[in-house]
Amino acid sequence: MPLDHRRLCGPEESQPPALWAGTAAEDEEDQEGAGAVPRDPCALRPLFARAGLLSQAQGSAYVELGSGTKVLCAAWGPREAAEPGPGRLLCEFRRAPFAPAVRLGRYPRARLAVSALLLQDGGSALAAAVSAAALALADAGVEMYDLAVGCALCRPPAPAASWMLQPAEPEERRAAARLTLALLPALNQVSAVLGGGRGGPPEDWAQALRLGLDGCHRQYPVLRQSLLRAAQRRDAAAAA
Repeated sequence: MPLDHRRLCGPEESQPPALWAGTAAEDEEDQEGAGAVPRDPCALRPLFARAGLLSQAQGSAYVELGSGTKVLCAAWGPREAAEPGPGRLLCEFRRAPFAPAVRLGRYPRARLAVSALLLQDGGSALAAAVSAAALALADAGVEMYDLAVGCALCRPPAPAASWMLQPAEPEERRAAARLTLALLPALNQVSAVLGGGRGGPPEDWAQALRLGLDGCHRQYPVLRQSLLRAAQRRDAAAAA
């Protein structure tokens, strides 16, 4: 049989990738547990946000968490919809739908679209996507009640363990319970809650909600400042 010179020849003997999947995960957990200093469960990971990043979209935003999660979001609209009725917001995300605080009553018979692309999942991905979507819509000039801020939490499986803000992917994977919420900080109104698992009695879930609300309020100034810088860049470009 003639050789295919367009490809690199592999080794004569190989093992299926599944053979090493469990070992890699165990090594990762061992490295985290061996001599690692437990982090403050109330501490927020570093947040980087930038609005107005994509020229191909009417509005865009990029959000990155210190755990490694990276989300790129684009927004379009309002555009005239073919079907009659109130305005519609179409959201695209690979894991779950979310609804930032858009004033849809201002856009009758219009369609707005938001597409969130998860570039890297280091944990708390849905929460980062919520924040990025709100930033992108605001950057597109869409009227909103407020910027929706997402925050994720998880509870480790250890007995009497405390809820942890913005878990990384390994922490989410081992968690006994998870919670993601979206808050409109200026209105102090929760717009979305998604959770599940063995989080304990109702009092413990209430504690998680309070911790998540505090995390959203602490992230809010970073997102607002990102939106302000995008508007300043846009004004400077228009004046040039």
